[in-house]
Amino acid sequence: MSSPSEAVEPAVRSRRTRRPKGPVIAVTGAADGLGAALVARLVEREDVAKVVGLDARRGDVAGVTWRVLDVCDPALATRLSSVDTVVHLAFDASLDGDSRARGERNVRAAQTVLTAAAARGVHRVVLCTSAMVYGAQPDNPVPLDDDAPLRAVPDGGLLSDWLEIERLARAAPRSHRGLEVTVLRPAALVGPGVDSVFTRHFEAPRLLVVRDSRPRWQFCHVDDLVDALELAAVGEVTGAVTVACEGWMEQEDVELVSGLRRIELPASLALGTAERLHRLGIIPAPASDLQYVMHPWVVSSSRLRAAGWRATYDNPTALGLLLEQVSGHHAVAARRVGKRDATIGAGAAVAVVGTAALVRIARRKRRG
Repeated sequence: MSSPSEAVEPAVRSRRTRRPKGPVIAVTGAADGLGAALVARLVEREDVAKVVGLDARRGDVAGVTWRVLDVCDPALATRLSSVDTVVHLAFDASLDGDSRARGERNVRAAQTVLTAAAARGVHRVVLCTSAMVYGAQPDNPVPLDDDAPLRAVPDGGLLSDWLEIERLARAAPRSHRGLEVTVLRPAALVGPGVDSVFTRHFEAPRLLVVRDSRPRWQFCHVDDLVDALELAAVGEVTGAVTVACEGWMEQEDVELVSGLRRIELPASLALGTAERLHRLGIIPAPASDLQYVMHPWVVSSSRLRAAGWRATYDNPTALGLLLEQVSGHHAVAARRVGKRDATIGAGAAVAVVGTAALVRIARRKRRG
């Protein structure tokens, strides 16, 4: 018979034994970036039974069950045993390199995740695209509702990847009964590790403004996106979910906060020259991306706010952090260049002088 001291429960019990029964959540791309930040949050939740990290390598977040694999491998289905929710964050958003190969892999990864989840009886898949899928239009309401129509047009770049993933997200529940798909659509991301056409826009010596346009600027800090992903992972928000700082900034406000001067160009010159430079492979961003610095695509985050979410960062603070992040970098129309070439370009590759600067860069690379 045990003594009284032996029968007493230990004063400290492991977190695993204290956890109630809850969902098993798997996260792709869990070894770094957004995925690592999310699994670190999820392992601390008492209402999550288990966190599974899916990536090509093991991450270093303690408490995660790691399953090493290529997320594009159909064998992914065999690694989703007992999983209730998959959050898919293995997305390549790099600007440089082969855009076609990147796009094929991004779409194949999302398709594999959705198919594998349905095959294993996973209840929910969470995807992350971008608020860019709404399109930047002069007649857009400000702000756009979460369920506003997607009016963006595929452009062969990252936007095309996101639009195709959105199509797959709509189709999956129709093809696979019982599968719920939630899609998060953040505004222009700001934070550690973020490198996009929008962050590079602020690496220029001057800000490009297209004549007669009225842009509104809205940001989303990665910490706030992780908060939103956490809510989606545990099912507190569903459907289409926009994520952004509250409100927006006018162009004049952006210039005041940043201290950057503008260079103003006619739309025909800006769009026409950008299209030629992209076609020649001199700049990575398609000309259509200029629409997003011309017209509004502000979102409301209404579904998140109804669930109790609030952005930690406001737009001026997010912009200030972005300016600190890009300090020391120099870009012309989303192409990284040296300081001298950026100065020559005056921050606007679509200007004639900017075009000449980029052509010189391309010629030097060919000779080298």
